[in-house]
This record gives sequence, C-alpha cells and structure tokens, in this order.
Amino acid sequence: MTSQPPAQSQPQPHAQEIITRHLCMAADVEKYSRLDTPSQEVVQADLVQVLEEAAVLSGLDRTTWSRQPQGDQEFAVLPPDTPEAVVLGDFVRHLAVQLGERNANRVEGDRMRLRLAIDIGVARTAALGYSGPAPIAVARYLNAPQLKRVLEVMDSTDLVVIVSDRLYQDVVRLRGQGLDPQRYVSAHIRQKEFSGYGWIHVPEHGPEEVRPLVADPEPDGATSGGGPAPTHHVGRIDGGVVHFGSGDAANTIEKKYYR
Repeated sequence: MTSQPPAQSQPQPHAQEIITRHLCMAADVEKYSRLDTPSQEVVQADLVQVLEEAAVLSGLDRTTWSRQPQGDQEFAVLPPDTPEAVVLGDFVRHLAVQLGERNANRVEGDRMRLRLAIDIGVARTAALGYSGPAPIAVARYLNAPQLKRVLEVMDSTDLVVIVSDRLYQDVVRLRGQGLDPQRYVSAHIRQKEFSGYGWIHVPEHGPEEVRPLVADPEPDGATSGGGPAPTHHVGRIDGGVVHFGSGDAANTIEKKYYR
C-alpha cells in the first residue's frame, strides 16, 4: 500500500496582504501657531477633551482608535467596524456642540476653531505611522484652500467638515443618523498630485452660505489679504516622505507612505 504524502497546510496570508478599510479622520486647530506656549498646551488638552466628549456622546469608544497627536491636530484611524453614519452624523453634531460650549463667552482670540476631514479606505500600519491612500487623502482634504477659506470667512462657526466623495455617495446620501445631503457643498480639491472631490458641511449653517466660498478656490499656496504664505504643508517630496501636519506646530511629523 502506497503511503500518501502528508497533507500540506495552506499558507497563511501575510498580514500586510489582508486589505481592510478604515475611517480616517484628522482635526486641525485654526491659528494654533499664533498662541504662546501655555496657550498651546491648553488648546491641546481642550482638543482632546472635545473629541473625547463628542465620541462618548455618540457611543463611540476612542480607546479603540489609533491616534497620532501632532501638536495642533490629531490624526486617527478607526476600527473597521465603526459605523460611518454615526461618525458623520452624531459625532460631528456633538463635536460642534462641545466646541460651542467650550468657546462660549470667550473673546475672539481664545476660541478654538477646527477643520475636520474624514475619508475611508486602506490604511495600514507602517514604520512611521500609516501607509495607504486614505491617510494621504485626509491630509489633502484637511489642508484644502476651500476648507480653510470657509472657516476663515464664516466666523460664526467653530467647525467646518469635509468628507470624501466616497463617503458622501455611500453614507450621506442614505440619510442615516439625520444626515442631509442637501447641506453639503461639493468642492474640487487639488493639492500637489492629489485631485478629487470632497463635500464641505458647516453644522448649523446652510449650503447657500458655503457655496460662494468654494466656487473659486485659491491657487495652492495663495493667501487672502496679501499676507505671508500659510505654513501648513502637506506634500510629497523626494523619497516618498509626506509631511502630515503644520509646519509651525510644536512637532512636525514626517511619515512615509507606500503606494
């Protein structure tokens, strides 16, 4: 009787071959570099607090988020099972409320105002942070001239949000969690080699207020009022290194992203 060769076990896929998609989010504090050191420390603590409170009120557990604090901003990769509609709906609404309560009765220079960018896609751990298209897209959306201009001009708000076209089409248009697609305004984002559409939303404000501000985007690097060029920089340079953060933050983080 001829013996049979031992059964060969099936090779297990390498961890990096398993493709998972995550919500990626970044929040950035406006005009952080103008603050003195004690004020920067207060703002950093307050940023963490309002994000924590908004998450708790939305039923989200931030202890499961992979977070990268970067001085004037926080980048986070959320677990794959995070409900997208809750993040775009309840979390954004609670964040706007928490910011409003934090800024109530404060003078203009003491207000903390945020830009928030959200996308979904591949984000894999790498030596210096995360690799994949989603982290890069979030960085581009966060630093879009249109988003900056909306926050600058609409001084009655403390929060402006941009979501990727993918999230708008797949989540916002389903109208879950009270989402209303009519309250989002399309913007063509062109940053370095990135080109794509995002959708800008300002809580408690209508699209008619936002639309004129995104209709004619400034060229990359342009400023309003003839002031100095903004120090925020998110761009690819030689070697595939992407600066994700503000050039004038306490710590500028360099990350390698692999395509």
